[in-house]
Amino acid sequence: MGAPVRAIWIAGLALAICALAGPVACNKPAEYYALKDRDKYVVPSAEPSAEPSEEPSESPADVSGEPSDVSADPADISEDPGREIVSPTDMVLLYGGNRARTPYTWTSDRLMDYVSYVDRDGKWHWLFDGFLLLELKTESKTRSVCFASGYRSWDGEPLPSATKADWEKLLDYYFASTSGLSSIETAVEKSVKQLGEPPRKRMVVMSIPEPILRESWSDASSSSVYWGEVDGTQMDFSLTPHRNQACKWFIDSVISRFGKKNFKYLELTGFYWLPEDCGSTSDLIGQVASYVNDMGYSLNWIPYYHAEGYTRWKSFGFNYAYYQPNYFFYDVPESRVATACTEAAQHGLAMELEFDSDALASVGKGNRLRSYMSAFRKYGAWESQNMAYYQGGWAVRDLKESAVAEDNDLYHDFCEFVITRPIRDSH
Repeated sequence: MGAPVRAIWIAGLALAICALAGPVACNKPAEYYALKDRDKYVVPSAEPSAEPSEEPSESPADVSGEPSDVSADPADISEDPGREIVSPTDMVLLYGGNRARTPYTWTSDRLMDYVSYVDRDGKWHWLFDGFLLLELKTESKTRSVCFASGYRSWDGEPLPSATKADWEKLLDYYFASTSGLSSIETAVEKSVKQLGEPPRKRMVVMSIPEPILRESWSDASSSSVYWGEVDGTQMDFSLTPHRNQACKWFIDSVISRFGKKNFKYLELTGFYWLPEDCGSTSDLIGQVASYVNDMGYSLNWIPYYHAEGYTRWKSFGFNYAYYQPNYFFYDVPESRVATACTEAAQHGLAMELEFDSDALASVGKGNRLRSYMSAFRKYGAWESQNMAYYQGGWAVRDLKESAVAEDNDLYHDFCEFVITRPIRDSH
């Protein structure tokens, strides 16, 4: 679930790390060790400023636009055994919260290209019915941290683990007054004027930061007491119950904040487990899954190709899992996609379709996106499975806005691939 990123020397560093870590680690995209989405990042030598937006939005320094409310009201958090656990048919991954991303803030005009689609004949359609909000790390001149173990800075140094305060800032980003989730809500509202009410609310899946064992994931001697407190107790992440308690705090905060927003067109349906293998979190996943399931929410996972635990995803407690072929980013045979489809079918996984802005004609990897679409049709994923879509930073929009006809054709062909899937119910 990644995009080949950064300078050649960083890629070389990633390969060297893979050589030391062994063949399993090499299945990860190279940006697992550095940055994702080459053309959407700026080197954080200075605090980035927001790109001029299509509508008024908060500055990056105060993206929330309202007082931060990170405490969850117990009255807002309750078990709902009658609530149906559901999943989007077509879930797009939206990255946000990293200070190095350009643009940093979201706007409804930008999100319109993910909510709805206007075809070659000028007819409007609903596009993605699900939105997975996630972030891997954040980098700035003042503070750089990772939200899952394994991530590095621009210069290849291991990033420190995010603390509770960093998790709170991520929540502030997603629950800002006009950016984040509110920009998706507004984009749906604008689309309703053309399409009428959607068949159901757009589904939101929120990622849970990994409670990383140590303050530095790369240093076994670093402290496990670094994250912060829950209910007056200092968390020690060498203890599984404390890691679980931190996850519960985050989940409760999401549910409480989401409820207070009173969105008309958005529904919180699940959570996402950020680590792409189960190596260091296998003792924790089942507890988190039980907690969210008891409240009627799903736990989702997107393992990379041959990730540790991918064949046993159900036993860990995940409700839905999507398999990464990791073909778009590597010099591997096109047959990789077919192999991934076959393996996913054997183990009951759905599929993730992967591309980024390298699909533009100026780079020349659009044929790889077409290979995904072709294989997914051939092996049944397109017809009958829910699907996740990794598209880098804003690759769908990049293809649409390109001045090159070849890019526009690929944009329309991709959107038609999504909206004509037989599993969809006209949404």
